[in-house]
Amino acid sequence: MLEENVRLVLDRIRPDDVVLDVGGWARPFNRADYVLDAMPYETRGWYGSAAPAQGGRTERFTKDTWIQRDVCTHEPFPFSDKSIDFVICSHTLEDVRDPIWVCHEMVRVAKAGYVEVPSRLAESSRGIEPGLVGWSHHRWLIDIAGEHVAFRMKYHTIHSHWRFSLPPRFVRGLPEPLHVQWLLWEGRFSFGEEIIHGVENIAAELERFVETARPYPHWQTTVDAWQRGLAAFARRAAGGVARRLRHAEGR
Repeated sequence: MLEENVRLVLDRIRPDDVVLDVGGWARPFNRADYVLDAMPYETRGWYGSAAPAQGGRTERFTKDTWIQRDVCTHEPFPFSDKSIDFVICSHTLEDVRDPIWVCHEMVRVAKAGYVEVPSRLAESSRGIEPGLVGWSHHRWLIDIAGEHVAFRMKYHTIHSHWRFSLPPRFVRGLPEPLHVQWLLWEGRFSFGEEIIHGVENIAAELERFVETARPYPHWQTTVDAWQRGLAAFARRAAGGVARRLRHAEGR
């Protein structure tokens, strides 16, 4: 969780509130009464001293309230409707195969909560891991607008050309708060998957987002567009020649 938001979250939790942390294994939120995660209690705190637990000095949850299970299994979380006062889900939704189900269950069991995910800017940047865009284990490009969380598959095309991603210098220059996006919600929030069909449309969406940040000089994008146009012309010309040859052979 963004460090400056820890106090923001704690200020919304009353002393007797029941708190659930969904996916808290790597960096548990100590104020949570329950933790729901696929990994075992004994191995919690994977980040160690590099990113110690947040939400207080001592763990409020125990081994008995650590619920080890796959959060994407289509089996309801083991809590009744609105029985949780506050749910936290920080840097989990981008990892899991079915974040829609996880959001559905959080809204069902909780009265309010906090969601945090990588920003689209950070997830679209090269240089976080060698040779890749964003983080290698993340499955989703996520946008939070108002109280809606939109998920797009992190299409493999994003790794294929510089115009679909942001240069390493871009993410290095981002202030820490812009590395993430977050939502504090009450009652419910909306969510859904946005599906893109077609190679051209996927490329257009990735390129559209990159262009909003304007990370490349005008000459670079102009030359690239000219090269792509030339390549398309060459493909069309070659196709026309091949069709004429087939027609001639058929006479």
